[in-house]
Amino acid sequence: MKIVVLGGGESGVGTAILAQQKGYDVFLSDFGAIKDSYKEVLESHQLKWEEGGHSEEVILNADLIVKSPGIPDKAAIIKKIKEKGIKIISEIEFAYSFNKELSIAITGSNGKTTTTMLTYKLLKDGGCNVGMAGNIGDSYAEQVASDPEKCYVLELSSFQLDGIESYRPNIAVLTNLSPDHLDRYDYKYENYIDSKFRITMNQTDDDYFIYDYDDVEIQKWLQKHEIKAKRVPFSLTQKLEEGAYVEDKNIVVTMNKETIILPIEDLGIEGLHNVKNAMAATTIAQLKRIRKEKIRESLSEFQGVEHRLEKVAKIDNVQYINDSKATNVNATFFALESMKTPTVWIVGGIDKGNDYNELMALVREKVKSIVCLGIDNSKIREAYENVVDGFVEVQTMEDAVKIAQSLAESGDTVLLSPACASFDLFKSYEDRGTQFKEEVHNL
Repeated sequence: MKIVVLGGGESGVGTAILAQQKGYDVFLSDFGAIKDSYKEVLESHQLKWEEGGHSEEVILNADLIVKSPGIPDKAAIIKKIKEKGIKIISEIEFAYSFNKELSIAITGSNGKTTTTMLTYKLLKDGGCNVGMAGNIGDSYAEQVASDPEKCYVLELSSFQLDGIESYRPNIAVLTNLSPDHLDRYDYKYENYIDSKFRITMNQTDDDYFIYDYDDVEIQKWLQKHEIKAKRVPFSLTQKLEEGAYVEDKNIVVTMNKETIILPIEDLGIEGLHNVKNAMAATTIAQLKRIRKEKIRESLSEFQGVEHRLEKVAKIDNVQYINDSKATNVNATFFALESMKTPTVWIVGGIDKGNDYNELMALVREKVKSIVCLGIDNSKIREAYENVVDGFVEVQTMEDAVKIAQSLAESGDTVLLSPACASFDLFKSYEDRGTQFKEEVHNL
């Protein structure tokens, strides 16, 4: 059976390795350039590959296409594949059929990386044979090739979920919903929401769906659609008979008539959004029968995710915080909400259909000055230029950090929380965050 893998990154190379192991005739094709490190892996496995274009006669002769999540449906080669009626799936769908244990899948507009890493830590510390993959770490397919027996905790984007057909997680989590990636969904929020809910579409009544009870869009969708999985909510505002909620500054999680109580002050991560992430992860640990003492210990040890509200340094009594992973308005909302001191806010990048009015009340309350870091800052300027004392536009991280320093006074915070994608000036949000940290340390 001929399989073509489109995309020569982590996902694609891992898929090619698993497909070869399972006896497929494999060809990998990337329209752009493949990193040298991935070329070495392909060569060491004696896999056939190409870069800098697609050999259509080979691709359109495949029995199955596995597409990397970053390739949009409107790409010319995808349109031709669909015209020929060749099946297109994602790495997650392909690898799932060879993974003997049902996985744990986590999606959401924000918080999914933290929830995934925290869940992985709770389960690993608790003695489970567990791996971590998806939108984070090493390829799911490649890990399944070397260890198909593990239960994998998968962070899944909407793009990855778009490419599933039969994939079924035993435990699915939807952390929250806010408009994101709308350029890939015809600028229709409902299309993006439907995409996120694909995480539960194949679940049965033996499975669990964990979700944010306080999220209006999640509640609206659940009122209109049936799901088979057992619903397990978490909430900051409601006391729940089953699920997780907050009472007297404690997280209370009740599952299968067992309750665990965790003081919020003992969490290793700060902020209300992280209380929610901890609730979701703790509920999973409860379902997996991890001991209460071990859950408490692991929660207190967990220090959070790089590029997510990461404290970089304190210079001249000004705290510098790297929140480069905040690529949408909702993520930046949580960041601004958690600020306790006057804030110089570094914002900007590629706008994904943002509504900046959602942040207006927080900007008025928390932000003294704005440093706009992007090629086109017109929407941000229009929204906030007359709201804050200082508004400066820059196009390099060095300038952004130096100007932020000049605008900040003793006791202030400088917050990089862009609310936008990074690709106008940086390779990725990681590159943006790393450059921020380097420039802060150069001050």
